[in-house]
Amino acid sequence: MSSDDSSNAPARRDAREAVREKAQQVQARQARMRIVQRSLMAALGLALVAVIAGSLVWAFSDNAAKPQAAPENVTDNGFAISSVAGAIGTAQVPDTDAATAEATSEPADPAAAEATPEGTAAAASDAAVDIRVYVDYLSEGSRTFQMANMAQLAAWVEDGSASLTYHPVAMLSAKSNGTKYSLRAASAAACVATHSEGAFFSYTNELLSKQPGVDEAGMSDKELADLAQASGVDAPKDVRACIEEGRFASWVREATDGALKTIPGTDNLALTGTPTVLVNGEPYVGALDDPAEFAQFVMTLASDAYYQESPTPAPSPAP
Repeated sequence: MSSDDSSNAPARRDAREAVREKAQQVQARQARMRIVQRSLMAALGLALVAVIAGSLVWAFSDNAAKPQAAPENVTDNGFAISSVAGAIGTAQVPDTDAATAEATSEPADPAAAEATPEGTAAAASDAAVDIRVYVDYLSEGSRTFQMANMAQLAAWVEDGSASLTYHPVAMLSAKSNGTKYSLRAASAAACVATHSEGAFFSYTNELLSKQPGVDEAGMSDKELADLAQASGVDAPKDVRACIEEGRFASWVREATDGALKTIPGTDNLALTGTPTVLVNGEPYVGALDDPAEFAQFVMTLASDAYYQESPTPAPSPAP
């Protein structure tokens, strides 16, 4: 028995060694496979990063090659009124008292007004006063100011005694039941100013007169385009495409953000609400629904401009 056990011992050791060796070989193969898998994963990861990086480079270079859509006929993110067609003759200039009329240092020249074609603005560079209106088409105050002062604003622009510029902004985009009406309406106005500059004043009046209530959805893009066509735009197809694409929405956002920081041509004033009405850079803080008070403010500054600069006609409150 002892000789048999001693003879079998080397065999058992050889078997254990063989098993151990095979296990080591299996472990080595598994280790090599893990290394290969890690290498493949790393290579795939690098390839994925390269693809993403290439896509980003392409996207940024493509965006850089294509300038962001911006409206035409714009200065300091505002649109100067070149025509008041559609307003003259449809509204009466409000009566003002004698004290308001006497604030004018020089009456408007009737001959100059007669020489200007009806509905067409005179040269803004000759105006005694510069009127700028920051308007949000969902702002109740903007509507109140426009409806009260539209007639005399149109008359002043027509006879050349004032230049008038509107700056569409979107401060109330969150106040239209999720439709961003404020933003879309301002973009639509920019479309009209770009493709049919002469209809901008009429379109602004229409947008404000048909203003939806706060927290209402407001007009759809199609309805905004329909309203523009009804306002007498010269290029209805171009205007419609621009409005329905929301082509100037990004521009409106940037213009609004810029005005919230500083308003050009002022002593570090910033937009805090709408309407913000500036006359020769001075903010109007009177009643929005009192055209006589606004006329008094305008003519006071017009008189200052008349004596300090050049003898140009000052706005007259009477037709």
